Parts: sequence; C-alpha cells; structure tokens
Amino acid sequence: MAKVVLSGYYGFNNLGDEGVLFSILRTLRAQRPELKLTVLSNDPAKTSKLYNVEAVNRWNPKEVWQTLRQADLLISGGGSLLQDVTSPKSLIYYLGIVWLAKKLGLPVVYYAQGIGPINTRLGQYLVPKVSNSVDLITVRDQDSKNLLTSLKVTNPQIYVTADPVFSLYHREIERDQGQKLLTRSGVDLEEKTPLIGISVRGWKKLTGYQKVLARLGDNLTQQGYKVVLLPFHFPDDVCVCREIARLMKEEPVIVKEQCGVVEMLGVIGEMQLIVGMRLHALIMAAVMGVPAIGISYDPKIDSILKLIEQPNAGRVETLDYELLNAEVEETLAHREEIVAKLFERVAELRVEARETANLALKLLK
Repeated sequence: MAKVVLSGYYGFNNLGDEGVLFSILRTLRAQRPELKLTVLSNDPAKTSKLYNVEAVNRWNPKEVWQTLRQADLLISGGGSLLQDVTSPKSLIYYLGIVWLAKKLGLPVVYYAQGIGPINTRLGQYLVPKVSNSVDLITVRDQDSKNLLTSLKVTNPQIYVTADPVFSLYHREIERDQGQKLLTRSGVDLEEKTPLIGISVRGWKKLTGYQKVLARLGDNLTQQGYKVVLLPFHFPDDVCVCREIARLMKEEPVIVKEQCGVVEMLGVIGEMQLIVGMRLHALIMAAVMGVPAIGISYDPKIDSILKLIEQPNAGRVETLDYELLNAEVEETLAHREEIVAKLFERVAELRVEARETANLALKLLK
C-alpha cells in the first residue's frame, strides 16, 4: 500500500485551504482508493475526523520526520504556500518540509500551487535552491509558472494545471447541507428571496472598502435581495463581516458557524452572485455555477479572475462604489448567459485539475 503525505496550510480553520485538501484527497482516492494518506496538520485530531485520514502535528519535528521516512511520496500544496508577503517564516517552513523529504530520498510534487509574491532576497534564493530538487512541479496559473521561471527554476518540468477545487463537480455536491446552514443562520428559503453573498477579509487595517461593501449591501437589499456575509477564515473573517453589518442600514445575514467545505459549497450554490475578496470564494462560486465579482488584494485574485473570465472590481485600497455597483448590475442583468459560459470554462478547468493527480501518482513506484 503506497503511503502519501500531504503538506499545506491545513488545520487552521481556513475554508479555502480546507477546500484544497478536501479536493486533493477526493481526487486521489477516486484514482487510487487503496492509498494510505497522511496530512501534516495544525489540528491533527480535527483533520483526521473530517477527512478520514491519518494526521500528524505539523509542528512536531520528530513526528514529521518519522512520517516522511515511512512515506512513498510527498505532496506539497495546493494553495499559496511559497510566498513571503505575510512572513518569510511560511516559505521557510514549506521549503523545509520539501528539503527534508528530498534528504530522505522521497519523490516530491508541488501540487497545483500558486507561487508568490516572493519579494525577499532570502525567498528568491531559497525557492530555486529547493525547487530545482523536486520531481514534479504543477502550478495553478501561468503567472506562477512565469515567476518560477524568472527565479531560474529549471530542473523539473513545470505544468500549468488548475486549482484542486476545480476538480469538484457541482452535481456531486450535497446542497442540502448548505441549505440547512442558511436556515440556521436566519435565511427563510421558502420566501424565495434571491440571495447575494459577500466574502471579505481584513486587509492592512483598511476600512474604506468595508464602507463601500456596506453601501452595496444596502442598495441590494432595497432592490429585494437578501445579503449574506460569508466568512472563510474563522474567526478573523467573522469580525470583518460584523463590521460591515454594523455599517449597513439594512440587516444582512452573517454565517457565523464554522462550517465545512461541502456546507459552504452548498451555501454558495444558493446565491445569485458572489462578491468576493477570498480566492476560494471565487473558485467555489465558479464550481457551483454562480457568477462572481472579485476585489483584488493580491495578484492571485487577478490571476483567478482572468482564468474564470469574471470581472475584477479593482483593488481593495481604492475600491470605488460606483464601479463595483455597475459591475454588479451588469452581471445580474446577464446572469443566465454568464452562468452558461462559466459552466463551460469550469468543465475545462476540471479536466486540468484532475490531471494534476494523474501526474503526481506517476511518481509512485
């Protein structure tokens, strides 16, 4: 029985990264049901229970070393693991896991990672130093490949595939879990009021974008929509959602429960539109066939919006209400046409996302 270890930002209550893990595990199991899968997690007990895998403490060097020593393959990713915007410590950690795996003679794959930004000299030295030793690199967008190439990562071939969450198929998602969550959050689905979701995060102590989103929420409510604020990272995003609700004159719904991937997919599937800062709010919207409008705080948002051919309302630092509202009105006016094109685009990306697993599993002896 082949043993595969997964390293990523898992067990931190971030729905985006949990969605990545959920999708990778689902895709690997579909192709090789007999695999023994172990996840390096910040919360091993919770990860093990949620996904029916073995999980070890990612911060315990002895446990990590023993796990890698017994493995047949290390999967690093997906997500934005190799970046030094938040802190160089993150990049050092993930490259350290890769370095240790290679020292132990283990094949390593970067699994549909989003690379960058990498701004520090240390990062620009370490990324090619370690990455040129791995066996396979797959990235989720062309910008990530371009960055690795510019850093002189030349040894393994770099494949552009797609974010692992695109491997999911909307018809396979149990939407009733999301419907129940919305009901518990205060949405009366029997009223048939059209729902619009807003996914936000805090960013550099800025508050201007929160006022813009509050104004948008009031306008949509007055037009007959129900606004649902969707936190993706608990508890941080809940605080931002509450601040936007406080700024609104009308009353939105806040999903305050810490929910799972399938629940959030079900919730998003009930929306007419998603306005989002969180990357995986935009990706999950695409998967569920829901139009999305992005607010950019990072190059990865720009990249994904180009990939799914959805509008970019601009930078979070300079978010303009008139521009955002115009994008919302345009999208709602042409929603059916957008949904049809979105399903076509996601079908293409689903093939690419599942191909990542094919490439990774070829490394197993």
